[in-house]
Amino acid sequence: MKTAISIGSAYYNGEDWESMVELVEAADRLGVDSVWSAEAWGMEAVSMLGYLASRTSQIRLGTGIMQISARTPASTAMTALSLSRISNDRFTLGLGASGPQVVEGLHGAAFAKPLTRMREYVAIVRKAIAGERIEYEGEQFVLPRKGGEGKALRLSMPPNPDIPIFLATLGENSLEMTGEIANGWLGTCFIPERADVLLGPIERGAKRAGRSLDEIEIEINAPLSVSEDVESLLDRARQGMAFTLGAMGSAKTNFYNAAFCRAGYEDVAKEVQRLWLEGDRGKAVAAVPDEMLLSAYMIGTEDMVRERIRACRQAGVNVLRLGPEGKTAKERIANLEYSLDLIRSESE
Repeated sequence: MKTAISIGSAYYNGEDWESMVELVEAADRLGVDSVWSAEAWGMEAVSMLGYLASRTSQIRLGTGIMQISARTPASTAMTALSLSRISNDRFTLGLGASGPQVVEGLHGAAFAKPLTRMREYVAIVRKAIAGERIEYEGEQFVLPRKGGEGKALRLSMPPNPDIPIFLATLGENSLEMTGEIANGWLGTCFIPERADVLLGPIERGAKRAGRSLDEIEIEINAPLSVSEDVESLLDRARQGMAFTLGAMGSAKTNFYNAAFCRAGYEDVAKEVQRLWLEGDRGKAVAAVPDEMLLSAYMIGTEDMVRERIRACRQAGVNVLRLGPEGKTAKERIANLEYSLDLIRSESE
């Protein structure tokens, strides 16, 4: 089982940047496989990786994720080639469609047909990083622009068609597309006992493309906390789950909520969302059941967490993506070391 760490968040603005760098340097020394930079409406995903490329030597650097509505496909291709060059081919391009609140509210772009947009976007990026002329005629993208003075160009950087492209997807159709066109999946909302809900569509898409699920790296977000005081861990996790179900999207479009609905928690997910959107956040948090938290998160006693690690591995997960907790770099590194020992002992 490989390991990864996440850095940043929707609200991250670089407040503890030096501590974050120290954590990533430690992860590099400790043999963590990859680090992923988040992007929403705070610190963007690219610049921090450029800096971290100079401070690390082995760990892979991935965008987790770059929002496709924030950049043209050609701009993303140039960024991918640049980061791959300065990191000595350690870069992985993670892409996501985000959601209508961010796409339409922050970027002023239409969110309609995100599946078509993503498929065309990836096709253009692949042409560009392969050194081909960037010509494309699709529903969402037409290059060069018709009726103007543009012409089909090649990027001047040396081609690097082997840059891996990972997609962060949750809807059934977008998961199938991931299986068709991506090298890996950046997953959330994963419950090992209902892995079929998310991995089933990926496998169908892979088969349609003449591939197997084994050819796609399956990476999931894995909040990991160990304590004998399980109730305390549950109380902390409940707030995060309520936010995911209630606030990660609009009332009409919340891909996280929909994924948990498909995994068998429809009544809970809809009730928590209703309470959250009505402003009764205390009741929304209280409505999240223990069983849901223990299924979706790696929290509890050491034995409980070990069982979750085994369940993920048996379900087909290749990579566990951690977010080491702690108020200082020292605490977060200690948390990371403990988590790595736990995961590696269950992977032997």
